[in-house]
Amino acid sequence: MTSTVDTAAADASRSTPPSGLIAVARAPGWVRYALLAVGLAVAAWLPNGLYPAVAVDILCWALFAVAVDLLLGFTGLMSFGHAAFWGTSAYVTGLVAIHAGLPFPLAVLAGALAAAVLAVPIGYLAVKRTGIYFAMVTLAFAQMVYYVANEWRSVTQGENGLQGVPRSFFGLDLTDDYFFYYAILPIVLLGLAAAWRIVHSPFGRVLVGIRDNPARARALGYPVHRYKLTAFVLSGFIAGLGGGLFAVGHRFVSLDVLHWTTSGKAVIVVVLGGIGTLWGGVLGAGIVVRLEDWLSFSGFEAIGLVTGGIFVLVVVLFRRGIWGSVAALAQRLAARRR
Repeated sequence: MTSTVDTAAADASRSTPPSGLIAVARAPGWVRYALLAVGLAVAAWLPNGLYPAVAVDILCWALFAVAVDLLLGFTGLMSFGHAAFWGTSAYVTGLVAIHAGLPFPLAVLAGALAAAVLAVPIGYLAVKRTGIYFAMVTLAFAQMVYYVANEWRSVTQGENGLQGVPRSFFGLDLTDDYFFYYAILPIVLLGLAAAWRIVHSPFGRVLVGIRDNPARARALGYPVHRYKLTAFVLSGFIAGLGGGLFAVGHRFVSLDVLHWTTSGKAVIVVVLGGIGTLWGGVLGAGIVVRLEDWLSFSGFEAIGLVTGGIFVLVVVLFRRGIWGSVAALAQRLAARRR
């Protein structure tokens, strides 16, 4: 005789992940390993094909986008306030690196933990709302954090920002962005691997079930708010990893990291790559950061106009985003061959 918990677990295991993950999950093993090898090869080559500072930004924004997608694509929660965690981690990382002189990985970890701690009270209040109300609550809290950072000038230096964030790492010289890229690459890969593991765990399956039908998940005995809060905190931690690396990478932290436009950019990156595909956020980050860099060097000032136009075009023509549309096409072609 099966219990309610067993039934719920079985339902969770049968929950359907987003289409992009279906295509990858159903692909033969060699295809998955080939995609992984290609991704690692591209990551290793990136600072050789692009300006190293741009490559560093792509890694940081990829983590941020994956964190947002973990919440939006797999839990069904649209956050317009994730800049609070990205920016809080950036400030804490900068302060720890400047005043404590710790190696930058430890400073980044401290920043990510601070972001996760901040996500607990914000998430506790926000997850009780859904839809646009959840988005507005997260935005309101993010603006509060922005205000505190702006007014607490004795710590954050206000509009001047934190300057001269060191890249200390056991005596190694990481002033060159090229070498710094390879120093942070393992941290980014660990963050992406953690996000992948969360999505493919029983916990991740439950999140998808809550996203699709929260009333049914609640009826099966799942504490829906607790699961949402846990996802919110995990998302804040991963976003904090990206924010801390961004601070060390730029060696400067300004109020822009907490501005609402930073949260909006992260959402655009996720939608562009593909909601609920996880790796779509990585692809979207590469496209947006590279495009912004190219436009800025070409002297074009209305960068937001171009990126916004591309965003609208993708939403109209590729409803699942770039990665999601390609994965869905591959799935259809594979089905026809059978």
